[in-house]
Amino acid sequence: MQENKSMPSISTQPGLSRTAVLAGLVVVAIVAVGALLVGVDSLSRQLISGRKASDKKAGSGLGKEFDYDLKAYRKTDPKLIVYKEEAPVPTGFTINRGLAVDRKDRIYVAGDEAIRVFDKDGRQSAEIGPINARCLAVADDGTLYVGVRYNVAVLGVDGTVKATWECLGASALITSLAVGEKDVFIADAGNRIVMHYDRSGKRLGKIGRKDAAKNVPGFVLPSPYFDLAIAPDGLLRVVNPGHHRIEAYTFDGDLETSWGVPSTTIEGFCGCCNPTHLAVLPDGGFVTSEKGLPRVKVYDSQGKFQCVVAGCESFTDDTILAGVAVDSKGRVLVLDPVKKSVRVFVKK
Repeated sequence: MQENKSMPSISTQPGLSRTAVLAGLVVVAIVAVGALLVGVDSLSRQLISGRKASDKKAGSGLGKEFDYDLKAYRKTDPKLIVYKEEAPVPTGFTINRGLAVDRKDRIYVAGDEAIRVFDKDGRQSAEIGPINARCLAVADDGTLYVGVRYNVAVLGVDGTVKATWECLGASALITSLAVGEKDVFIADAGNRIVMHYDRSGKRLGKIGRKDAAKNVPGFVLPSPYFDLAIAPDGLLRVVNPGHHRIEAYTFDGDLETSWGVPSTTIEGFCGCCNPTHLAVLPDGGFVTSEKGLPRVKVYDSQGKFQCVVAGCESFTDDTILAGVAVDSKGRVLVLDPVKKSVRVFVKK
């Protein structure tokens, strides 16, 4: 560090040494900081409890028009719910992190230190591990791509590790993977970017970096929920939760279109950052999940709201779903970390 020549010198009064003055200043600074911290801590406790520092009975201090009460939105119009729940699939995990389905409708769940595979009827057929998987995706040939925090591991159909890809950096947080015929896309919530690779692990590019010239807004991620999926139209769909919308990109990174609006109504996405997860239906429509108001909904291929799979009544208020997926029959699979199970919903 270079010396700051503009820093003023310290003069001493007669009879006081320079060391004594410095010591006195340090004591004063410590006392001042201590008082400040006490004040901040007291203020923080009051703010956390929902009270102003000047009036413990005043609530938030804002008018009633600013009250954010979600109780009225936790009830779903029964006419909008067109799915019914079938028997769930208990995962046996304490912590449930990721969900995927392969072309044979086998269900893959990442949790604790393993990956468990269930057949379409919910019977466990395999366990892979130990591996600290956060998310996963299965290619048509059965190759399993697993996201750990910093990189991707590639597993064969027998669960053996075939390759490990490059580390995305100390700030990386891989939250979702999408695998196509030749391409693999990685949602990195830590770096707020989508990484594009080929199936061999060769990096091809980055998608979603803020670029005003290309009308790309950049991903806003107030919380670590960042999902993506490849749609039948050949475009990559990426959740931009801070903007409450789904964005469609070409594989080269051009933003083609987007849909979604911030709203507490059933058609929109509310809170700081929703939706949390995304899956594609066989007809090209989309399934989304949300937190805050935990609910699962269906939109058509153009982003128009269609119906509700499961409303807030189906979950505890604090539920944050760990993933959604859709099998070839159109069943909607929801990984519920509170119930520790894959919940299965089918059309009525």
